[in-house]
Amino acid sequence: MTAEIYQLNEYRSTESADCDIDLETAVDAAIRDLRDILLDWGSEVARQRAQECEQMLRLAFSGNVICRLGH
Repeated sequence: MTAEIYQLNEYRSTESADCDIDLETAVDAAIRDLRDILLDWGSEVARQRAQECEQMLRLAFSGNVICRLGH
């Protein structure tokens, strides 16, 4: 018997996992967000956008992994 082990410590969200978040769409949106962040590097807007991007990716990752595990 084999098992896959996932390290979720850094990616667990305080919010419940949402299986409806599409990981591929989240990555696509993050790439576009990062382009915009680089244009405003160092500004408050860029910092807020980076935080939103990180949260979106964390939720998408957590939701997809947890749903795959059947939780």
